[in-house]
Amino acid sequence: MIELVGEQTIARQRGHLEGVKTFAGLRRWRNAVIERNAVEQGRYGCALGSLANEFSDQDAVARQQLDELFTTWHQLFVDVIRRFQQERLIPHDADVDRLATGFVAAVQGGYLLAQTSRDVAPMATAIDMAIDHLRLLGAATD
Repeated sequence: MIELVGEQTIARQRGHLEGVKTFAGLRRWRNAVIERNAVEQGRYGCALGSLANEFSDQDAVARQQLDELFTTWHQLFVDVIRRFQQERLIPHDADVDRLATGFVAAVQGGYLLAQTSRDVAPMATAIDMAIDHLRLLGAATD
């Protein structure tokens, strides 16, 4: 089940993130994530996050599979941020790994807040803050 859900989740994220190299593209990804989660008012959260909560402390193999999926998702954000550096939208010395970790955390935290409140507004805020941070990094180099 972890492989199936994980592959579907990563494939969907890859489809949205692979071509992102502008803030407009990142905004489109953000809107797609929020819209998809809003369908059920955030009721189901993130499939990967739910699986991690369910299995990480009970099954070492499942935890490793989930860690690999989160690492793959993290890498999708690393790739986006590197494209931003290539496009000179953010500084070349920005800590790409740290920024990507922040994006994964913002999305996961946003899913959890939306799920518990049945409102995607906190999720939108969390993701918007991650995007705004990138914008501020870029503005600092202007």
